[in-house]
Amino acid sequence: MKTHILIITSLLLLLGMMSNCNSGSIVAKATGIPYEIVVVMERPDWNSEAGKAVKEELTSSVLGLPRAEPSMRITYVTPNDFNGILTYVRNILLVNINPTAYTKVSMNYEDNRWVQGQVAVTINAPNREELLAFMLDNKRILVDFFTNVEMNRAVALFENEYNITVMNTVKEKFGIMLNVPTNMNFYKDTTDFFWTSNNASTGRMDVVVYSFPYTDPNTFTAEYLIHKRDSVLKANIPGSFPESYMATETHYLKPSYTPITVHGKYCGVLRGLWRMQGDMMGGPFVSHTRLDETSNRIIVAEAFVYAPETDKRNYMRRLEASLYTLRLPGEFEKPIVSTTVELAKNEK
Repeated sequence: MKTHILIITSLLLLLGMMSNCNSGSIVAKATGIPYEIVVVMERPDWNSEAGKAVKEELTSSVLGLPRAEPSMRITYVTPNDFNGILTYVRNILLVNINPTAYTKVSMNYEDNRWVQGQVAVTINAPNREELLAFMLDNKRILVDFFTNVEMNRAVALFENEYNITVMNTVKEKFGIMLNVPTNMNFYKDTTDFFWTSNNASTGRMDVVVYSFPYTDPNTFTAEYLIHKRDSVLKANIPGSFPESYMATETHYLKPSYTPITVHGKYCGVLRGLWRMQGDMMGGPFVSHTRLDETSNRIIVAEAFVYAPETDKRNYMRRLEASLYTLRLPGEFEKPIVSTTVELAKNEK
């Protein structure tokens, strides 16, 4: 299939990069492209309703994009064909169905199973019917887990590679820390508002940071944050035409609001689409909103993308990883990590 050819080609190109020298020994490293996964499963099981449920979840649409894009790109192989270069892929899913070996469905993961930097998830089930029931009862457990694995990989890269000018500016201006991509070299700095961009003609990525006093207990709601977003961005992000400005799209796709925990504290995630009122521009956005208790203020870090006629998944996910590097006063020394989906870990 096409996805199989694509991933094999990429692996062959990366094969020479999969090892390094560590104290005189060669350590193989995981290869592959972010958000690609190898699924290992017997063909009759893969073609069954249970197998279709696994595939449908992994390829389910990414939330908050203007058009459907799959969460993961799959390469499927049978257990007999899973060998050699395929064992170096960064994301592996192994599904075993055996009525004599298993009495119920179980799911666990293992780090570095075959190579360094790899995550392998194993699902064991006694039969297809119980596997199908498990998938239906645990919607998004697989796709959310692998998405967070990839998000944490991207976050780890931001610890060492980021735009130092932007870091210093937001630290001086807001007393916070934020790691953004190194190529975001264009920025605008106004009162209580900071805007940086890569200003690219294709795949434009932007990040804004703004703050305001915490006075309303209803701040952490979708309605409040959309209203605040519209007022702040209308004043600070004009369009190309007179009287044009950025606004939140609420008719075509209603924004979603999700509470998460970052550094042990509440964080509100607003995700949806933006548009230029009076212009033809638009795209996806995601924001993290947190309470800085030391100064009783709200800090908002938002990322948005403008990439017409092209896929936006990887642009958005890279910028979303950047938002997880937001650290408030008292958190500067804490490790940076995204949220995780709980799975049992298989320790070596």
